[in-house]
Amino acid sequence: MKHLILTLSLMLIFQRTNAQNQIIPLYENGIPGSKIPPSGYAEETDSAGLVSKVTFPTLSAYFPDKKMSTGTSVIICPGGGYFVLSPKKCVEIAKAFAETGIAAFVLKYRLPSDQIMQNKSVGPLQDAQTAIKIIRERSKEWGVDPDKVGMMGLSAGGHLVSTAGTQFNRVVIENKKGIRVRPDFMILLYPVTIYDPAVPRTRENLIGKKPSASELNFYSTEKHITAQTPPTFLIHALDDDVIPAKNSTLFFDALLKAGVKTEMHLVQSGGHGFGLHDLKTGTRWFELCKSWLTENGF
Repeated sequence: MKHLILTLSLMLIFQRTNAQNQIIPLYENGIPGSKIPPSGYAEETDSAGLVSKVTFPTLSAYFPDKKMSTGTSVIICPGGGYFVLSPKKCVEIAKAFAETGIAAFVLKYRLPSDQIMQNKSVGPLQDAQTAIKIIRERSKEWGVDPDKVGMMGLSAGGHLVSTAGTQFNRVVIENKKGIRVRPDFMILLYPVTIYDPAVPRTRENLIGKKPSASELNFYSTEKHITAQTPPTFLIHALDDDVIPAKNSTLFFDALLKAGVKTEMHLVQSGGHGFGLHDLKTGTRWFELCKSWLTENGF
């Protein structure tokens, strides 16, 4: 009898662990706009956990206990300047969301590359829109509300999310069923939203070293905010020496002008790339974010 109880307990633990971290491929029948990778081009993860040369994008899912599920879900897009992905802190945040009843999915998206993409400026957005589409398609299976699917982006991931949230009418994936690809809310941590000449790396990796004025305008996401832009939460440290805080403040101002529900927190110190716990100010931004989600019905 004791052996039976132990076996059942281990099975429950195994099932719960699997439910907490499922790896879901974005594409099963070919990756849109892709080229055959050249010899030697393969995904790499370095000693710091930074991921490069992504060829097979995925979602890593972290589901809450069914008894406490709110039905809300969030797709988390790591930063890394469109050159690498830095998923470690995203996983910490995903687990924190799951503990509060929100299903979280960390998106491993393709990084812009002429070597593996026909149009490198579109590849990341294709993966973001596909992630939204998959979650809405499988919402019943995963116990999530298709009308409460949001996105969070950190740094360059914030640029990807703000692009998805301001250019959702530009559908860059096959979508025969017409599933909505607009996120229902956005959470932006120290995001890239404008293409400042003083911060060239992210811009160059996505649209090249010599973009035209129209390309710069097109990919400056604060210029495309309308009344249909999703409600947005922003946080940025004023001493961020990688992505200036004006990326958030200009985006916030544009949201206000368009009448979009929004909340922004600027902290005196914290630098770039903070996660759940490493703000110098001790600001509990995650608690503020949860309160904002509750206030807006998510």
